[in-house]
Amino acid sequence: MSPYDPALQVLIDRVKSARDAGAQLCIRGGGTKEFYGEAPRGEVLDTRILNGTSSYEPTELVVTTRCGTSLTALEAMLEAQGQCLPFEPPHFGEGSTVGGMVAAGLSGPSRASAGSVRDHVLGATLLNGKGEVVTFGGQVMKNVAGYDVSRLLAGSMGTLGVILEVSLKVMPVVRAALTVRFEMNETTALASLNGWAGKPLPLNASAWSNGVLFVRLRGARAAVHEARVRLGGEFVEDEFASPFWEGLRNHSGSFFLVALEAIASGTPLWRLSLPPTAAPLALSGESLIEWGGAQRWLCTALSAGTVRDAVAKAGGHATLFAARDKSPGVFAPVRSPLDRIHRELKKAFDPAGIFNPGRLFPAL
Repeated sequence: MSPYDPALQVLIDRVKSARDAGAQLCIRGGGTKEFYGEAPRGEVLDTRILNGTSSYEPTELVVTTRCGTSLTALEAMLEAQGQCLPFEPPHFGEGSTVGGMVAAGLSGPSRASAGSVRDHVLGATLLNGKGEVVTFGGQVMKNVAGYDVSRLLAGSMGTLGVILEVSLKVMPVVRAALTVRFEMNETTALASLNGWAGKPLPLNASAWSNGVLFVRLRGARAAVHEARVRLGGEFVEDEFASPFWEGLRNHSGSFFLVALEAIASGTPLWRLSLPPTAAPLALSGESLIEWGGAQRWLCTALSAGTVRDAVAKAGGHATLFAARDKSPGVFAPVRSPLDRIHRELKKAFDPAGIFNPGRLFPAL
């Protein structure tokens, strides 16, 4: 990234001005994920002025793009070359940007098989709280001694700095795919998913809700066909399957539309991260299970303490994904020594506390 880029200089000047004035900045791209995390605070720093793809090597499966680049535009460019972001990042709106994708760290239905956003970050350029442009990582996969800072940025909610540019590993689009459905209860669905996970099957995504389990198979055509025969189930035509998985990815499907109405009425939506083998939780409310049992959505009026205690006992943690009242705290509290690591990282990258104050945890 050229240090003489006018758009970059605008961002640097804003950060230095905020530092000198003791002000705080709310880093914002398309604003499609402002609902996620603690409430945004500070003057808006619009990253969309820094956009465009810096380099793209289809043969190397690497793309380097700027923070304000439209996620839709990036995926269209990759699609033209028969490639994709395999972790299916959610957009949640037309204005979604690459910087927001990395900062939020959210992945779609294929995360359990393809990996997360973090797994595909190769390198990043960051504007820290001192107004300095620093670069971490590169454009190849490699082992890293100490902190892998570029991957640390995934899910940091913009609290460490402005992600100026990021290099991502991309993958060829796998054309052979099909969806099957099974009618089964939650216990049977979890047992089936865990059993299938231990077999050489091209399982790409799964979702269970209201007594129906959907499974997407994706891979080599022969492998997909063989798995279809082994698993059985009812074949789902692509005209129905594609909108279903898209609805899961961008929370536009029936479960999330109902949840949206509940949220407006004061009932929050929880995102539960659990071991895939965890048994069904005895919690009331509407639920949906993804990622082979590792991600479970729960729309419930139960107290935050009740939800978090039950999830913790099962070996996981609960995030208040969307709610009118965020007073219980969005992300599960971290204990020592992780809390100290969070504070020290914030101090190192943003000593004056300029960026997205309190967005990840109230004290950061």
